[in-house]
Amino acid sequence: MRTANNIIMNRDTSGMGGESTDKSLSELRTERKQRLAATLRLFGKFGFDEGVAGHVTVRDPEHRDHFWVNPMGRSFKQMRVSDLLLVSHTGDVLEGDGLLNGAAFTIHSRIHMAHPRVTAAAHSHSLYGKAWASLGRTLDPITQDACAFYEDHVLFDDFTGVVLDNSEGERIAAALGDSKAAILQNHGLLTVGESVDEAAWWFITMERSCQAQLLAEAAGTPKLINAECARQTRATVGSPLAGWFSFQPLYDVIVAEQPELLE
Repeated sequence: MRTANNIIMNRDTSGMGGESTDKSLSELRTERKQRLAATLRLFGKFGFDEGVAGHVTVRDPEHRDHFWVNPMGRSFKQMRVSDLLLVSHTGDVLEGDGLLNGAAFTIHSRIHMAHPRVTAAAHSHSLYGKAWASLGRTLDPITQDACAFYEDHVLFDDFTGVVLDNSEGERIAAALGDSKAAILQNHGLLTVGESVDEAAWWFITMERSCQAQLLAEAAGTPKLINAECARQTRATVGSPLAGWFSFQPLYDVIVAEQPELLE
């Protein structure tokens, strides 16, 4: 039987994370920037913005020691492709107008430098993510959705204030390792992926998983999914292509609702 789950699991062995390898570098760059702008609009729509905090980046497909990022002070809700900044790993803004968020550079440059597998990374001070992060715990496998992160996320418990020192960015990158996500204690959530779509979806579903566990523990003691079942579930819902695929309906809706984001 040809089902969506079978297609996702079979295609995931390609390591493509949902991006086409047939496109030119220019086409791929445009697509990544469009997905980045759409992600920021969605984060604004979902209330993940908190003043000027929060940033999402995507590696440039040609200049792999450069990444695109949202400028500081521009609302997630108003982000457009033309607003994005191109930044080198040394902190030079090579394209775009606007301010570079110091914390965005410190965190994301070190992640992109340390992990060639990472195409995109997302971080914001979302409500449930930062509430859960204050507990200093990783998520438990209490729902099917949370199983995407089972044995695939870490706790970074070394909060020292706003991340403006490169050494802390390096510690975050080291703690992340091969995982898809990190809970930054007393700070918030961080997710990564082989595509913007994947990193964005992991952030969205991780935020909701934090909310679900906070609600469940407020009501009682959640029943944990056993380890074997959690791993099997992660193989279905936690692969790079599953993350990419889950983001597609959200992308279609935000572009239909707010087509100006592509400008």
